[in-house]
Amino acid sequence: MARAMVHLLNASFMILMMISVMIEAAPTYPPPTPVTPTPPTVPTSKPPGTPSGESSKRPRCRNPNYSFCYNVEHTCPAACPNACVVDCVTCKPECSCDRPGAVCQDPRFVGNDGITFYFHGKQNRDFCLLSDSNLHINGHFIGKRNQNMKRDFTWVQAIGILFDDHQIYVGAQKTATWDQSVDRVALSFDGEPIYLPEFEGAKWQSEDDPSITISRTSVTNRIVVEVEGNFKITANVVPITEKESSIHNYAITSEDCYAHLDLSFKFYSLSEDVTGVLGQTYAKNYVSKVKMGESMPVMGGDRKFITSNVFAKDCAVARFTGTDSTDSGFSSEYASLTCGSGIDGTGVVCKR
Repeated sequence: MARAMVHLLNASFMILMMISVMIEAAPTYPPPTPVTPTPPTVPTSKPPGTPSGESSKRPRCRNPNYSFCYNVEHTCPAACPNACVVDCVTCKPECSCDRPGAVCQDPRFVGNDGITFYFHGKQNRDFCLLSDSNLHINGHFIGKRNQNMKRDFTWVQAIGILFDDHQIYVGAQKTATWDQSVDRVALSFDGEPIYLPEFEGAKWQSEDDPSITISRTSVTNRIVVEVEGNFKITANVVPITEKESSIHNYAITSEDCYAHLDLSFKFYSLSEDVTGVLGQTYAKNYVSKVKMGESMPVMGGDRKFITSNVFAKDCAVARFTGTDSTDSGFSSEYASLTCGSGIDGTGVVCKR
């Protein structure tokens, strides 16, 4: 019995020795070193896309209903090398500022009736461009005084758009020397700045209301603001060029090129009583009072249309309530005039 116990103890000792050797022979690994995540690399170059300004220089029909013309590239006419759209019906490019609703240079409006008139306003003041029950658009005018004239040279530098309980600001930033590759668009929605990446097709959409969108139609300086069922606005930031300054005696200096907006409007649900400098031309019983025989027919009414700021609703003819009108709304689109063009507009504000 004693001998059996000795053998058992010896066997146990041998097993323990073998386990000890195996443990010592096993490889050991240090604990893992904490790794700090590498922050994502911020792109230093813009995504590949259309060079700045190419969208307006090489316009296309954007309406797929016109298959023979859809997405066909065109060259802008010589009269407007940087500002044209394609009429999808005729499949021909047209100068944006020659379309109904255009507002050009010192500002020149082409009303919804196709009649051209000027509304000069005053520099550093705001005027009601359109006012309806659920859409109100003011324009902020910039300009300078010509000592040989009794009025200011003026341009639309920014617009304030009100609808429902929302506000959208679209403006041109003050610029000394113009560079088309540098974006000068200023945007905000309900007081919050909006940043759009600089590539064609970049899009912002309201989280609260997906029907509200802002997108780029060029790498820089050209955007589209759209509220489904209400309006669509194309805005293009442009400068006063040296050539324009020389022709019109604007006396623009290197300190300020007076960057301003070219605007193209399309409305989907205006009432018959819409008003405003441009808006009145969409009213049911509107009859133009401008003198057609004059080379520069002027639309008066500064006192009716002047307002206290770009978002104010206090012009004398204001109709905005933030709700749709009880009367039947109508689309301002002229089928025979706007056809299926890329901007489809029936109210345009732009520059020569």
